Amino acid sequence: MASLNVGNLGEYLREQRRNAQLSLRQLADAAGVSNPYLSQIERGLRKPSAEVLQQVAKALRISAETLYVRAGILDAERDRDEVETRAVILADPSLNERQKQVLLQIYESFRKENGFGVGEPAAGEEAGDPAQDTDVDSGAADGPDADADPRRTAG
Repeated sequence: MASLNVGNLGEYLREQRRNAQLSLRQLADAAGVSNPYLSQIERGLRKPSAEVLQQVAKALRISAETLYVRAGILDAERDRDEVETRAVILADPSLNERQKQVLLQIYESFRKENGFGVGEPAAGEEAGDPAQDTDVDSGAADGPDADADPRRTAG
């Protein structure tokens, strides 16, 4: 068989391209790849590199991680929850692009804060921990340096 077991990736890319209302040529131009090469990827005849997938994902405004999993570059089990969460955020039609990017940044910062940004969960994952951090931070604002920032205005 000519297929390289990336048919699922190709079908997914074709679906995303059609949802974005882009022709094959338009997507190829936006991603910086050749039209025939992109066609071969969509038909499951070529397995693209991570760099090409990232370019295509950017052009489609979808998660590169989702494409990596579908292409077999990332282990689907390892990061499934993160990838699915990112995909849902990026696919939400009620959010604009800026809102999606901000939400993804917030999501990533929370993951890092909880020890997931480096690939493994935090040692002490308790519901009270974030609240303690917030209390400490909010208490610091009441200290003697609270008005030291010239950007703050009374109001």
